[in-house]
Amino acid sequence: MPTETPEQTVEQAPAQTAEKPARSLSPSRASDFQQCPLLYRFRTVDRLPEPPSPAAARGTLVHAALERLFDLPAAERTARAAQGLLPGQWARLQEEEPELAQMFSGEEEREWLASAAALVSRWFTLEDPTRLEPAERELRVEALLESGLLLRGIIDRVDVAPNGMVRVVDYKTGRSPGEGFEGKALFQMRFYALAVWRLRGVVPALLQLVYLGDGVVLRLEPTEADLLATERKLEALSEAVERARRSGDWRPRRSKLCGWCAHQALCPEFGGTPPPLPDRVQQAPVQLPVEPAEVAAIG
Repeated sequence: MPTETPEQTVEQAPAQTAEKPARSLSPSRASDFQQCPLLYRFRTVDRLPEPPSPAAARGTLVHAALERLFDLPAAERTARAAQGLLPGQWARLQEEEPELAQMFSGEEEREWLASAAALVSRWFTLEDPTRLEPAERELRVEALLESGLLLRGIIDRVDVAPNGMVRVVDYKTGRSPGEGFEGKALFQMRFYALAVWRLRGVVPALLQLVYLGDGVVLRLEPTEADLLATERKLEALSEAVERARRSGDWRPRRSKLCGWCAHQALCPEFGGTPPPLPDRVQQAPVQLPVEPAEVAAIG
């Protein structure tokens, strides 16, 4: 049973030999650009800070507890044991990011921790960890496509059956998408499946999205045709990002999601003015760090 931390468990593509740095995309940043090119710019080009949110922090905490649960022997992986991991993991997160502690008063923190415990408990109604031995947990992947586009991300869990079949699993602490809106969520899973295929030469047999907010599990059996189509979409998306970078035209796209954006004061749609572009943006393709937010993305 692997016990590596996210920093230790990394699967990478062969080194880039071209002089120009590889273009890169992660699932979160690809989603940002599709949602609003200006949001992508603020997060990836300007790298503007965003205040911590209880929902994102809860996602990070729950992911950490579910990862660490598999350090225990199978028979000890109970809901009570998983809940017992939450205080220690919360203390660790606050030590790493002291600003998290400023989100709550004492009573608010207790209620928030209780909500995290409820999500952890719900997971046990969906999967049985006593029968699982993940091949990888919090696996950082870097897959270089032939075009030079680097796919980067963190996969919550990879299961490998005795016959070699691969299952890619992602936890979401939000609620499942409504009918007809599953495509965006499954795009992230196809992204991961493509990365695994390009790294290992094996198309995952099953992609599984586990929504802890309402106890729904979405499953998809990808095909090579699915993943080739995803590859073409990502290539086109990367080219659109490069055009925006060269032209400096990062247009906002207003939607219902604007209400969740931390950068409204800088957005022209709300009367704001974006800051000047950093000089470095005109000199090289943007390189994306794999951020903790990748782990805690809310579905």
